[in-house]
Amino acid sequence: MARLAVNGGTPVRKKDFPLWPIVTKSDEQAVLNALNSHRWGLGGQFIGQFEKKFAEFAQAKYALSVTNGTAALEVALRGVGVKAGDEVIITPYTFIATASSVLTVNAVPIFVDIDPDTYLIDPDRIEAAITPRTTAIIAVHIAGLPCDMDRIKRLARKHKLAVIEDACQAHGAEWKGRPVGAIGEAGCFSFQSSKNLSSGEGGVCVTDDREVWERMWSLKNCGRIPRGAFYEHHVLGWNVRMTEFQAALLLSQMKRLPAQMKKRDENGAYLTQLLNQIEGIKPQKWTKGTTRHAYHLYIFRYDKKAFGGVPRARFIEALTAEGIGASSGYVPLYKEEMFVVDPAVHVFAGKVNYAKVRCPVCEHACAEEAVWLYQRLLLGTKRDMEDIATAMVKVQKNVAELRT
Repeated sequence: MARLAVNGGTPVRKKDFPLWPIVTKSDEQAVLNALNSHRWGLGGQFIGQFEKKFAEFAQAKYALSVTNGTAALEVALRGVGVKAGDEVIITPYTFIATASSVLTVNAVPIFVDIDPDTYLIDPDRIEAAITPRTTAIIAVHIAGLPCDMDRIKRLARKHKLAVIEDACQAHGAEWKGRPVGAIGEAGCFSFQSSKNLSSGEGGVCVTDDREVWERMWSLKNCGRIPRGAFYEHHVLGWNVRMTEFQAALLLSQMKRLPAQMKKRDENGAYLTQLLNQIEGIKPQKWTKGTTRHAYHLYIFRYDKKAFGGVPRARFIEALTAEGIGASSGYVPLYKEEMFVVDPAVHVFAGKVNYAKVRCPVCEHACAEEAVWLYQRLLLGTKRDMEDIATAMVKVQKNVAELRT
């Protein structure tokens, strides 16, 4: 008789984890306040309040709200001085926007492989990718785990490069006690539906550099300048402004963010303690210097040898059937169809042949090893974390059912 739920057995969990995003009466009232203000965009009050609040949260001097995380990256790239034809070093283990934002400012993404334990860009490999055309490094804090910012900034200073933090998954993450975002020249956050702070869409750039902030402000505001006239345009910019509705909702959501961060901290630590006891399951290793993981994702490495050779896809299918939703996550960005067939990529990227790019660590992680749990699972109870571990142990003990 089958014991695994994927074969008809009783699942470990029938109860769902907390829904996301969480909605309260405070959120409803915030949106109504924006609606009834009759100022839904320019001239409203909530955008300025949110920017001030988020700058304080990120311990940054300036925050600039935009339409989404992708726009934040585009604004930041041009804000730190990236020009057409420049090369920007990025990781292949990230969302497409990290690469597409580089392309849309007519620059060239240069992929550097990841560390096998953290899945973050490997600092040991960055310097070999730097050329006379390199102008910036994007440090992507995947899953909410900070990159090794000391080493990345040291390399950047040596080669006179800008550092942009892609913190779109890292709200509240800390490197040596400081929130990520403004450690480099500029940082970018997303408020897309799944993010730990959400308004459905939306984004923000943070920086400690007044000149960078002014350039980014101009770029998001149709090329205007902060102290200029309304119909005075100095550079080619975009209209990528956030709405008052989003800002009002984010202000409301931020009231609950500290408690949610604390809950993820506690559950993430407890889950790691439990999973470390399961052979073949290795939680994402923290970079030395990390003082807070944001846990937008909980990533672990799956070793099929400890599960009777069962492929990762079959393990994920079995785990999901037990009531623990999981995903295999990304493919290496340079393998996306966009890099293979879209002629625009080859116009922007010049002579880079992405078909020949190889990042073996990333390819192995994407093909066989990485498993994701989503952040809403970490908003559950201690018993919920135990259910996650129990489901994995159950799959491992009954792995013979997956080979028949």
